[in-house]
Amino acid sequence: MSNLRFDGKVAVITGAGAGLGRAYALLFASRGAKVVVNDLGGDPHGRGSGQKAADVVVNEIKQAGGTAVANYDSVTEGSKIIKTALDNYGRVDILVNNAGILRDKSFANLTEDDWDIIQSVHLKGSFKTTQAAFPVMKKQGYGRIIMTSSGSGLYGNFGQANYSAAKMGVVGLANTLAIEGAAKNVYCNVIVPTAGSRLTQGLLPEDLYQELKPELIAPVVAYLCHDSCQENGTIIESAAGWAGKSQICRSKGGLIRQRITDPATIENVEAKWPEITDMKNAVPRVSLSASLADLAEKLEHLRQGEEPPTSSREGDIFTFSSKDLILYALGVGASVQNPEELKLLYENHENFGSIPSFYILPSLQAVMSSSQLNTIPGKSISLENMLHGEQYLEIYNSTPEAGTLLSNPKIVETLDKGSGAAIVTEINSYNEQGALIMRNQCVTFAVGAGNFGGPRTGNKIVPCVPKPDRKPDLSLSYKTTIDQAALYRLSGDTNPLHIDPNFSAIAGYETPILHGLCTLGISVRLVMGAFASYDQKLFRAVKARFTKVVIPGQTLRIDMWRNGNRIHFETVVVENGTAAIAGAYVDLNAIKTGIIQNKVTASTLKSDAVFEYINDQIKVQPDQAKSVNGIFLVKITKDGEIVKEWSKFNLHYTVFETTSKHT
Repeated sequence: MSNLRFDGKVAVITGAGAGLGRAYALLFASRGAKVVVNDLGGDPHGRGSGQKAADVVVNEIKQAGGTAVANYDSVTEGSKIIKTALDNYGRVDILVNNAGILRDKSFANLTEDDWDIIQSVHLKGSFKTTQAAFPVMKKQGYGRIIMTSSGSGLYGNFGQANYSAAKMGVVGLANTLAIEGAAKNVYCNVIVPTAGSRLTQGLLPEDLYQELKPELIAPVVAYLCHDSCQENGTIIESAAGWAGKSQICRSKGGLIRQRITDPATIENVEAKWPEITDMKNAVPRVSLSASLADLAEKLEHLRQGEEPPTSSREGDIFTFSSKDLILYALGVGASVQNPEELKLLYENHENFGSIPSFYILPSLQAVMSSSQLNTIPGKSISLENMLHGEQYLEIYNSTPEAGTLLSNPKIVETLDKGSGAAIVTEINSYNEQGALIMRNQCVTFAVGAGNFGGPRTGNKIVPCVPKPDRKPDLSLSYKTTIDQAALYRLSGDTNPLHIDPNFSAIAGYETPILHGLCTLGISVRLVMGAFASYDQKLFRAVKARFTKVVIPGQTLRIDMWRNGNRIHFETVVVENGTAAIAGAYVDLNAIKTGIIQNKVTASTLKSDAVFEYINDQIKVQPDQAKSVNGIFLVKITKDGEIVKEWSKFNLHYTVFETTSKHT
């Protein structure tokens, strides 16, 4: 394993004169960071001040060959601490809010002064220091912030009401900063350390105190601050060489009324209490939007006088395994030829995961097996007259790599377009514990089913968004194979329109066409590779409109524009210049870019050796490659035709194009 370093980074550590802060400062400095060692120099109860504590640590760092500067300000004057970093080093990349004091008293004996000083140092101090660093980090397009909570904050502790409240307060602060900073690559996480320090000395048994070394926690904090770590909004507990993730969970709960018009009574609460408090099938709440979506779903069932679905109730069952994820990835063009895509094709890969558009498949199966599509009065809808118009997918909770999903399709509106009917179906999918995992919205167009007297426009369709009015930030190509549809249909979309020439002829096509969802899957794969390093945890949503058909064997060019954490894209058929997918976007929780290899064809050219050499040099000198901060697109032509494209890119979006003749 290569060493994770912080060369060129500036780290600010508060409360770094001893204990955990000292361990953090020494570790960051030993890995190349320039460190601001902040310490007020007071006692564990917040009394007094002095320069010795910070100076000692700075001298330790310098004697070891590192770079550091001392700061003696209180964290309540956090802007002065950040100014020290900017004045000395011109930037701030990492902020570890570690400073703290104790004023332990039972709640009955707690004074207002004891309350205020703890809130001021722990909560306000974290706020003031972070508030000064946050805009600097956003402008840089990079930042890592650590908040320090405590087991007392998460679980409570006798005699620490003031401390517990402040330490839970920084968790809420971190949650919001994680959301507000994500678009600018500024991540905020929480460490919950249990370590031997001047704050805990005398409170813990001596043998336990000796085992809780700060040096065993420092690597966890350092990794959370490294640019290779994509955690954001996460709580990590750590002690004695152990680390684990904590989450706030809630039970599946129960409805305390049967219909939307019913009142909620104390007696209903009593009757439902065992269900309300049953944590056997508890699920984590990963975001406020997920929580609100779950609540909206429950309210909708109340309006219908129904119980929310669980795995034991009616619905379409979709069972899958890692084999299905791999087959889907192959169907949308993933290849071991791209080393980065091995994680999509090998179930034992340490980062094995799925292409997020796979999770459209449960909704497709639910819609196709539902009888709801034939509900337009006086109209009979046949399969060959059904076109997939638009698709939306939003992920609310962690997607499983295998298991069973229960999907419930519901038509939310049917629009009369004259020549046909637009049927808008929403599909919510739940895991086996009854937690809402994802929402799909499928807009299908039934040719010839219009003129039934329905409304022409509605308000339920998630809108598409026009592409930005500028050149694409990045364009990647993929040449589909003649067997693309035959392979993709094995993932479950067995409409004969995509395989049977006779059936496609009935529908008016000279040859079977590629599945629109296959084209979308190819597009999402390339977007995820370019802007998320194929990390499915970074995916939030995708929306697309299918505008033209694709014939297997044609080449797709996916033009991409980044706007914060939203990647707009348009998928164009290179052979005829028409857009097969338009108004499309992928929403990400964060951006994670990497090296991309893009080959339009698999044919071997003599020029390949040049690019293989460049690839090898990039692997040997990745930091120099990243420092270029540009996109390079080379188009190789043969006999006047583009036969291959090669691209490398990093975070910034200046495009350089070179066209070379192949010799």
